[in-house]
Amino acid sequence: MDENGNQNDEGQEEGGAVSSSDSGGFQRRILTEISPQAWEHPADRAALNALRKIPGFDLALRKIFGMFGERAIRLAFKANAVRVSEKQYPWIYERTLRVCEIMDLKEIPEVYVSQTPLVNAGAVGMSDPFIVLNSSMLEVLDRDEVEAVVAHEVGHILSGHVLYRTLLLLIMRLAMFRYPIAGLALLPILWALLEWYRKSELSCDRAALLAVQDKEIVMSSLMKLAGGTRGETLDLDEFIAQSEEYREGGDLLDSVYKVLNVIGATHPFSVVRVAELRDWIDSGAYDKIMTGEYPRRSDDDLKPYREDLAEAAKGYTDAAQEIFDEVDAAVDKLKTRFTDAWKRGKAD
Repeated sequence: MDENGNQNDEGQEEGGAVSSSDSGGFQRRILTEISPQAWEHPADRAALNALRKIPGFDLALRKIFGMFGERAIRLAFKANAVRVSEKQYPWIYERTLRVCEIMDLKEIPEVYVSQTPLVNAGAVGMSDPFIVLNSSMLEVLDRDEVEAVVAHEVGHILSGHVLYRTLLLLIMRLAMFRYPIAGLALLPILWALLEWYRKSELSCDRAALLAVQDKEIVMSSLMKLAGGTRGETLDLDEFIAQSEEYREGGDLLDSVYKVLNVIGATHPFSVVRVAELRDWIDSGAYDKIMTGEYPRRSDDDLKPYREDLAEAAKGYTDAAQEIFDEVDAAVDKLKTRFTDAWKRGKAD
């Protein structure tokens, strides 16, 4: 493993072939039959599993979307976007093939480039998901960073996120533009989906790292998505320091603001995503996968559903405990200030 988190060729284990399509000075490990469980955030996985446990839920959604959703969305992008191919954006096409090879995705998704000023990307659809890259993103990111974004979206496809992401987009459009009263009725579902959506972003940042196998490329792409602009040079170390400051600093009021700021947002803050990705790397999970130690898709049903729920519950409990600890600390600080002020007043 080199200093950038790249896997060397030595000591390769079963399930870790080397990509023949690599370029740029190092070869990447093909993660044969890797299961999405290898990168999924436990809260993300548990939320999706809970939905899938509802009898007929997926089937009902697919039938509803099949009537008016996927066809309309796909036609819209075919009519108003450029489909990536060997002749259109060939470098994106080649990078997409490489990502799919590394992540062992046999069915290559279509990729479209849409003329959009918002720096973003997404994977949408139901039975036949496809990826949309906003044109402004191609102006801000370099080619390696664009590949990391494609890998992130491939992670969503492999995790089965796309159906629910499309549901969220349709509900948001319904709530904002067409039927605002019906949108109000759907608000609880919308908030729940948004909470899961943000967790799914953390999961697929990990998937991007597994495909690109260079942590600096992935974190640099997140930095530029936060505030990059054409022709400007940004410092990744400075952004990492900013992410640490955001997570560790502040008082109780700052913690409240952090929660309020993401309400209604589809993505976590980029500084949080960088910090979360670094935590995952530091946990050793990434290194274990790079040595071939990861769950296979054939073993997906072996992990008890209760384990997912337990992991998710622990994650939320730990987060809640941190807030309670901050409340206690803030109350203690407030008591100390009142006591000191009272003592000074009494002395005067």
